[in-house]
Amino acid sequence: MTGNPLGGNGDGTALPRQESTPAETIDDYILRHIDAEGEYLHALWRDTQLRLSYGQMASGHLQGRLLKMIAQMVRPKRVLELGTFSGYATLCLAEGMPEGSEIHTIEVFDENEDFLRRWFEGSAYKDKIHLHIGDALKLLPQMESGWDLAYIDADKRQYVDYYEQLLPRMTPGGFIVADNTLWYGHVLHASRPSDLQTRGVQAFNELVAGDSRVEKVILPLRDGLTLIRVKP
Repeated sequence: MTGNPLGGNGDGTALPRQESTPAETIDDYILRHIDAEGEYLHALWRDTQLRLSYGQMASGHLQGRLLKMIAQMVRPKRVLELGTFSGYATLCLAEGMPEGSEIHTIEVFDENEDFLRRWFEGSAYKDKIHLHIGDALKLLPQMESGWDLAYIDADKRQYVDYYEQLLPRMTPGGFIVADNTLWYGHVLHASRPSDLQTRGVQAFNELVAGDSRVEKVILPLRDGLTLIRVKP
């Protein structure tokens, strides 16, 4: 028999006491092992929680660092974002974009405009960012084509419409990133006719899955992130 059933060292002395530490979640662990978000983004995150409704909709630290890295990998000249909210994702994308590039971001809620312009103007990337206030489906036809990267994080009921308008406006080999494509797990179940947001995300996922014009993968990050590459 090995070991001491009483918990000692076998020589009459006690084992060293293990100091207890606060429970750490896997999310905490991840955030400790990736790049920091930076002071400006952290301040924006805090201000978002204080001043805007549904502050949890902001991309946040982990997703923000991923968006920056996607922009670094794609090296887009022109980026389009549908759904600005507090501008957190906008700044992360702009951070990863090369010099001379630009990002156009569309936000439907005009009450967010003053908040957004203040944070954009105070950032190091203000010259890259162009804010548009209005309905994306009405503004998109008025904008030039040739987007290298697009990020969809707007009205889930209209994801299919956004996709259909965006796809022919993308550059060959361009990328579309769609957020919230697992929608709290609701996509697994038949949705009520009144649950238009879940039905919108489900329809989008089915459309993209069967679309031979693109390559696609869903990442189970936060609420689901779909990466879509437009085939040349």
